[in-house]
Amino acid sequence: MNARIFVRAYACVSAMGPATKSHAQALRSGQSPGMGISTAWRKKAAPAFVGAVAGDFPSVRNQEHDTRNNRILQACLTEIDADLQAAIAAVGRNRFAIVAGTSTSGIAEAEDALLSYPPGEISADYEYGRQEFGSPAAFLADLLGTTGPAFALSTACTSSTNAFISARRLLRQGLADAVLVVGADSLCRTTVEGFISLEAVATDLCQPMSVHRKGINIGEAAGVFLLSRESAPIELLGVGESCDAYHLSSPDPQGRGAEAAIRAALHDAGLAATDIDYVNLHATGTTKNDQMESLAMARVFPAGVTCSGTKPLTGHALGAAGAIEAALCCVAITDNIIPPHLWDGQPDPDLPPLRLAGLEQSFPAAARRICMTNNFAFGGSNVSLIFSATR
Repeated sequence: MNARIFVRAYACVSAMGPATKSHAQALRSGQSPGMGISTAWRKKAAPAFVGAVAGDFPSVRNQEHDTRNNRILQACLTEIDADLQAAIAAVGRNRFAIVAGTSTSGIAEAEDALLSYPPGEISADYEYGRQEFGSPAAFLADLLGTTGPAFALSTACTSSTNAFISARRLLRQGLADAVLVVGADSLCRTTVEGFISLEAVATDLCQPMSVHRKGINIGEAAGVFLLSRESAPIELLGVGESCDAYHLSSPDPQGRGAEAAIRAALHDAGLAATDIDYVNLHATGTTKNDQMESLAMARVFPAGVTCSGTKPLTGHALGAAGAIEAALCCVAITDNIIPPHLWDGQPDPDLPPLRLAGLEQSFPAAARRICMTNNFAFGGSNVSLIFSATR
């Protein structure tokens, strides 16, 4: 059954702010308070430019799931709690599903535990379940008291974009009547130091698509979405995925896998490239990602399309990148804001030119506000999603 799928409610937390409305404000101003230098995530307090979620978060009641990852997710969830409770009451706890995407889960807590004890020793009461990739889904099922399907995906930077595809499948196959899609990743030393070792990290604000781009800024974020077959103001129109399997950590330099995912999403939605009003680029600010993505975009959109990379506002949230960028597409649709592309304005002459959005842009009056978001991951995983205002 190819039922239409709708976003009944959504919320997000990131370096842009602690609530969805703060993300709308940040898109208008081009200012993100959580982007900056931190000494908390490297050996010997070395500095790193990251996108951090500000503030302290209440602990999670089940100690097994008490991680920064789940605390940020719990804070994000409170914004749509009324919608969730209404949906659970309407469909029943066994017909409510949860699909999570993450790539760090509780790694930060595992790091703290390992560093707190002599080598080879660890506290007897350490909860190993914290670091499991399935922890966010198990935590939410426990928090909400649901008994339907609850699982997590971890496909690196496409984790939470892939979660939308699994959620749609559950709804269309009649295995659930409402699905909570979540993406959450928190900062940890492993990812910050790991990407530095790959020489893929910028020492200041990332510059996607610039001739001066030097790499990514690691970030943290959470995005949550309530999906169902019940009509709502935002619709999930199409999904596309591919795997180019070119290299473990490097994309196909011609962007063939990225192009396949973008075209698959367009086909799934029954749309032409000219129907898209805005594309949120993966745009990490690394040499190879920006090169291949711009090539793929130029082939799929030869007439051009308004687009931007929003990682200078959020950092690269890894497994949560898909969720936070899908949320920014929903904010764009709801608030009539085209997310700006923040950079130094110096294009790389070796890349096909893209129509990059500036500050304070809105959709044309007649536009349906059809937004695509792209995410690409290590291992060649590529996913594109298309959202729009419902008509």
